[in-house]
Amino acid sequence: MTKESMISQLRKRGLKVTPQRLAIIDVLMEQGNSHPGASLIYKKAKKKRKSLSLSTTYATLNEFSRHGIIKTLQFDKMEDRYDRNLEEHINLICERCKKILDYNVPFIVDPKRVVKKTGFSITDARLEYYGLCRECREEERSIKG
Repeated sequence: MTKESMISQLRKRGLKVTPQRLAIIDVLMEQGNSHPGASLIYKKAKKKRKSLSLSTTYATLNEFSRHGIIKTLQFDKMEDRYDRNLEEHINLICERCKKILDYNVPFIVDPKRVVKKTGFSITDARLEYYGLCRECREEERSIKG
């Protein structure tokens, strides 16, 4: 999703395009698909908009997520992360450095077909694989060997 499409989504949903929201959108765009947490987003957005508070950052991210502009990835053992990639994909989560990578799935499960077949009402979907990223694997190999 581009900055312009995010702004368009805000307007379409009747949300104001404030300087604080623009600063947060800028950081989300700069971070690419790195799935930043609120603390990193706040730290970087605060440099762009001095009046931004941490509570405004959390409220904005929650609002963006509630309106389907971004996805919130909630975890038990680490900070929530935010994903601007709304396409169906697998999140590859490094258990060591906590980096999250996107992997586009070669197949798509049609939610409408699942509903039709099972009667289950789908509200959200998320697929995750846990392991070690390339850098952490290489670092582990060099330590062992």
